[in-house]
Amino acid sequence: MSKKQTVKKIPEGYHAVTPYIVVKDAAAAIAWYAKAFGAVELFRMPAPDGSIVHAEIEIGDSIVMLTQENPAMGSKAPETLGGSPQSLFLYVEDVDAAFAKALDVGAEAQQPPADMFWGDRYGKLLDPHGHIWSLATHIEDVAPEEMGQRAEAFFSQAAGA
Repeated sequence: MSKKQTVKKIPEGYHAVTPYIVVKDAAAAIAWYAKAFGAVELFRMPAPDGSIVHAEIEIGDSIVMLTQENPAMGSKAPETLGGSPQSLFLYVEDVDAAFAKALDVGAEAQQPPADMFWGDRYGKLLDPHGHIWSLATHIEDVAPEEMGQRAEAFFSQAAGA
């Protein structure tokens, strides 16, 4: 008699929310994420035509799933859509170094790293595959009241610029 094995409802190493992105060239994207962010490829599932139907990479302690564009199946890359409406947020140990490394391998700066009112040093870039990445290093714990005051000052200054 065999014992029934308990299956974890959320597999080991995964979080409740996992980004799943679409790219034009999945193999090139996997290689770029490895160079820029130290991503480790966990696996890839090729289609008969050689494209990648599904792949998973690990960046830090998080898994990112990706697939190659296939408009017939409803999967469209940011370039096909005219841009990406969302951003992937990546906490790193040194945002300035991570940002510079991503730029060195082909990312485009959208907002250089700066100290922000909420307590992060934060920058934003566009990767060569059309995805927006917000990179941050947490530098200060800010109490909600203080954050509200800082936000008000930040937006007042931005409006006056």
